[in-house]
Amino acid sequence: MATNKFFKSLLFALTLFSFCVQDSSAYPVFAQQNYSNPRAANGKLACANCHLNQKSIEIEAPQAVLPNSIFEIEIKVPYDTAKKQIGANGKEADINVGGILMLPKGFKLASKSQISAEVKAKNKGVFISPYSSEFDNIFVVGPIAGKTHQELLFPVVAPDPEKNSEIKYLTYPFYAGGNRGRGQVYPTGEKSNVNVFGATQAGQITQIQTSSKGESNLIIVNSNGVETSQVVPKGLTLVVKEGDIVKLDQSLNLDPNMGGFGQEESELVLQNPIRIFGYLAFCFCVLVTQILLVLKKKQFEKVQAAELNF
Repeated sequence: MATNKFFKSLLFALTLFSFCVQDSSAYPVFAQQNYSNPRAANGKLACANCHLNQKSIEIEAPQAVLPNSIFEIEIKVPYDTAKKQIGANGKEADINVGGILMLPKGFKLASKSQISAEVKAKNKGVFISPYSSEFDNIFVVGPIAGKTHQELLFPVVAPDPEKNSEIKYLTYPFYAGGNRGRGQVYPTGEKSNVNVFGATQAGQITQIQTSSKGESNLIIVNSNGVETSQVVPKGLTLVVKEGDIVKLDQSLNLDPNMGGFGQEESELVLQNPIRIFGYLAFCFCVLVTQILLVLKKKQFEKVQAAELNF
């Protein structure tokens, strides 16, 4: 146990943090229901199918870990907290965030018993769940309040090759995704209200009416006198007015999308403790050899000086 702690400090193992395992009840469930494996053959994560805007994320993880060690992987999902998103009801709301982490087989979430009370308090309100019963090495979190959780923390337990013959001491890739804000497409293929809506036909806008639900109903008449009625959801800001001439697919409202999805990949080395022992022994031997060489040189110089004086 003491040896394990020594190696953890040697590899700069990160501080533990808390989590609770609980079923996701919102956005990630869309991917869970529609994709048995969230990563496509081309490397694209399922979240990107609904969250069309691209935003960057960052991953922080240790470069190497020891068997049975507990470490953390952090996904940073930065954004301007002053910005608001359009809710499904058309009203402004704070931006939520979510994330997905795909680890190599054998890597699992740390259990509650492995995490201290202090660390649990640090991650209070964050609920992490396995992607499915088949993939217990893939985790999802969110949606949660973005203002207080722009850094998504995952506590992970490394596997032990001595107990599982399928696990080897190798370098393993892992994948992460982070999202802020609502998606532009529902799993059914329908557009959400977080979109720019284009004119369904070219012509003149003859009338704009606001319904009791707050939706904008536009009447567009083309050059042949054909009328088309088009609805722009509540909460969106129109950029056209009555009498304007619009082209086919011309934008009728400002882009309300304040979020976006990003994905990154990195690597973890499952390190064999024996290799570290060997490396330390080699370094010690080199150090001792260098010291002996210096002492021998000093001794030789003294003998030479004594002979010259004699």
